[in-house]
Amino acid sequence: MSRHLELGRLAEDRAAAYVASLGWKLLGRNLTNAFGELDIAALDRSTGELVVVEVRCRTLGNVQSPSDSIGPQKLRTLVKAGRAFVEARGWTGPWRIDLIGFTVRSDAGEDEAIWELEHLRDITGGDYPS
Repeated sequence: MSRHLELGRLAEDRAAAYVASLGWKLLGRNLTNAFGELDIAALDRSTGELVVVEVRCRTLGNVQSPSDSIGPQKLRTLVKAGRAFVEARGWTGPWRIDLIGFTVRSDAGEDEAIWELEHLRDITGGDYPS
């Protein structure tokens, strides 16, 4: 597996562990539908919201931070894929899209690398246009 793909897998594993540490119920990972792939879906038990989590990972020195790497097209894709997931589950409650981003501060192995976590809640501001 390439270093890039391995780093992405490790970031998704760390994000899933972080979600669990928040007390959220993990509903699935790498969920695909006709509109795209959702990295993580979970239930935020504190708010009762279904949360679609986009996971981003960058190494130090990349031009963009994880949060800056999501543009308008990706947001539209996340909204469409999220809406399809919510509808397929028959979910009628509130839902949102969060970003969990990591910046990895070392080219060393996973055990030596410093992983900085950034969690942005509701990255669309609750705006889910058709």
